[in-house]
Amino acid sequence: MKNNFPIKIHDFSRFFHTHNMHLVSEIIDWTNRFLFGCFCPGSAKIGKNTKLGYWGASVIIHKRAIIGKNCLIAQGVTIGRNFGDKKVPVIGDDVYIGAGSVVFGEITIGNNVIIGANSVVNKSIPDNCTVAGNPFRILKENRKKTYYEIDNKAKEYISN
Repeated sequence: MKNNFPIKIHDFSRFFHTHNMHLVSEIIDWTNRFLFGCFCPGSAKIGKNTKLGYWGASVIIHKRAIIGKNCLIAQGVTIGRNFGDKKVPVIGDDVYIGAGSVVFGEITIGNNVIIGANSVVNKSIPDNCTVAGNPFRILKENRKKTYYEIDNKAKEYISN
């Protein structure tokens, strides 16, 4: 898909949010939710070239989340906070989050991380790891290639 409309709408909302026009930003956020079924508020910091798979279907991103560049977030992913926590996840660059995964708490996800489908992530993950499961476990460490170098389809998707 060449156009990632939910992220473009987020960027539009982010413009208004950063210029203290919060009501306009919120209206745009709700438009995104109505059109695509995803909640990707303009207050969330999302890096360049990050994509939401399947038009962001059922993706929920906390309003204070920070997501790096070149990330791919599959459908049904939730990124949020844990009860009692003040902070929310900070996600590095070149991260793939598989379908149905939940990433929550005062945690940091390193650069070049692959999170397998339906994983529950509530602890920090170092750079260059592949994780999966509930609770997650590290399957591979010190991986050199990014998810889009491993998968040519992802490479095409992230470059469009």
